[in-house]
Amino acid sequence: MPAAAMSHPAMTEENSSRAAAVLVRLQASDDHIVPEPSEQFVVTPHIEALTERALAYLEAGYAVHFAGPAGTGKTVLAFHVASRLGRPVVLMHGDDEFDSSDLLGKHTGYRKSKLIDNYIHSVLKTEENVNTFWVDNRLTSACQNGHTLVYDEFNRSRPEANNALLSVLEERILNLPGLRRTGEGYLEVHPHFRAIFTSNPEEYAGVHKTQDALIDRMITIHLGHFDRETEIQVTVARSRIARAEAEVIVDIVRKLREVGVNNHRPSIRACLAIARVLAGRRAHASPDDPVFHWVCQDVLSVNTAKITRNGRSIMPGKVNEAIRSIFGNGSGQLPGQCSANGAAEPAPQE
Repeated sequence: MPAAAMSHPAMTEENSSRAAAVLVRLQASDDHIVPEPSEQFVVTPHIEALTERALAYLEAGYAVHFAGPAGTGKTVLAFHVASRLGRPVVLMHGDDEFDSSDLLGKHTGYRKSKLIDNYIHSVLKTEENVNTFWVDNRLTSACQNGHTLVYDEFNRSRPEANNALLSVLEERILNLPGLRRTGEGYLEVHPHFRAIFTSNPEEYAGVHKTQDALIDRMITIHLGHFDRETEIQVTVARSRIARAEAEVIVDIVRKLREVGVNNHRPSIRACLAIARVLAGRRAHASPDDPVFHWVCQDVLSVNTAKITRNGRSIMPGKVNEAIRSIFGNGSGQLPGQCSANGAAEPAPQE
């Protein structure tokens, strides 16, 4: 047989194949907000002093931690300070279900493609690609883009979930362990990145003890209740009630803060609730207005004082005492005052 017959194309097929696997990093969508001043936000000397202290630390590169009981305006103040920095804000709320991926990001799947090239029938070429997708989460996005992180109630997250913040706040490097195989295992934090944390150290439910290493990397500003003038202005701004009536409401609430333990004292939220109901009912903070008395009892008589007498809360009586002391009423009972069983009792006769 001639030699040429042995070299027929069908008998000399050549195979060529190639496989590649890459990790594709996807940037998070525009998951940030731009805080703007609200018409209802009140700036008093007390608020301005706290703001300037926080800005001094932030501008020096430190993280700020607002710590205080419920109702002391921690979150609102954090947003106000963040707005003064002039950068977009990334907001996170502490959650017991958080793990490190909820801060950094995670793998979200993969895409596989296969190309078979048989353009030349004697050569079969196969190319296979597998793309694994990683999506940045909020902390990674804030560190890369230089946004301001507001981490509200951060101690509701488990301590190990917040470990990524240690290198961010100290070495200004974000460790991305899931990306190490692509050479992106570390991200240099943007110079404009800043962090503001809030927490309630007196809360007892759903919170965790924060690791000392994280607390040591931030500057803590302890917040208490606002001063009287600030509370009056906030109450007026948020309810549109007359200032004279706001003063009465605030003074009653401040009087009741002398009762009970620290974390259960009525806050500015109680002032706003009373004022808004009065405004909605067109009632007045007056000893002659029955609406004023029942709304004060409902809002302020919750059993938060943890103090009882004969098995019953002392708060209803304390509320009446506070109202009498503010109005200078020495009588034993107020107009429209509720009895122990909740029924309205007639006002005392002159």
